[in-house]
Amino acid sequence: MRISNLIVLTGALALPIFSENVWATELESEQAALEECGAYSQAGMRECLAQKSRESGAALRRAEEQAIAALSTWDEDAKFIHLAKQKLRASSKAYERYRDAQCAFAASLGGGAIGNALEMRRLSCQVGLNNARSKQLNTDLAALPSLKSVK
Repeated sequence: MRISNLIVLTGALALPIFSENVWATELESEQAALEECGAYSQAGMRECLAQKSRESGAALRRAEEQAIAALSTWDEDAKFIHLAKQKLRASSKAYERYRDAQCAFAASLGGGAIGNALEMRRLSCQVGLNNARSKQLNTDLAALPSLKSVK
């Protein structure tokens, strides 16, 4: 086997390991919301998922606010702090567009199901994606050296 083929094969075999971990984290959150809310009637389940979606949205807003605060105390030149804040704002707007499109797609996979079932698919998708985005922001900024830790 040629070296280039071996490298491609090794990469292809390793890819599912990494992608499974990312998806597992996201799906656990979405699946946990579905399982917890599944204890209710269909109308109760929809309201439970709507509440979880609101909570995950609030958690995401807090994570974004904390990210801005962490960047404000970052031990870096002001121009890089300003640039990072701009990129975070742009990323947040792009994420919202992605989440809305992705969750509309997820809802469409319900096919001919009644509207309430499609809405529950959309809401659970939002919970999963919002929680994954919050976790990603927290991870990205966890090791950021702040002025307080340097002094």
